[in-house]
Amino acid sequence: MSATLLRPQDLKQIASDAEIAKMEEERLVERKKQDQKAALREAFMAREIQAEAIDRINKAVRIAAQQGKHQLEVLTFPCSFCSDGGRCINVADPEWPDTLSGFARKAYDFYAKELRPLGYKLSAEIVTWPDGLPGDVAMYLRW
Repeated sequence: MSATLLRPQDLKQIASDAEIAKMEEERLVERKKQDQKAALREAFMAREIQAEAIDRINKAVRIAAQQGKHQLEVLTFPCSFCSDGGRCINVADPEWPDTLSGFARKAYDFYAKELRPLGYKLSAEIVTWPDGLPGDVAMYLRW
């Protein structure tokens, strides 16, 4: 039984095969991330205000008030879910609600109909800056 030595071209093929396998794995991981982002976006766009929303809001603002707080973070979402990528929110443009979509828009409409008449205020701001770019939006209910 004699072993043969690997030739340089064999080693080049081994390295090439390993690089191809690594690239394929990276492609699959990236594809999975993109699929997860798409599923998250789809779920966010389809989400509805639940029937128990008023009870949940009452409980949350009561607890916050008991803790001496005057605001409550009520929603966070990627700024890419805004029609302008969060630009209006970032510059505090008074028209920022017009850029909302999906559940964020539904939440704003609920606020405008149910909470604003009671004296609540709603604001939004960019709260994360990955790589120096707008990342996530947070919406705050104030009283």
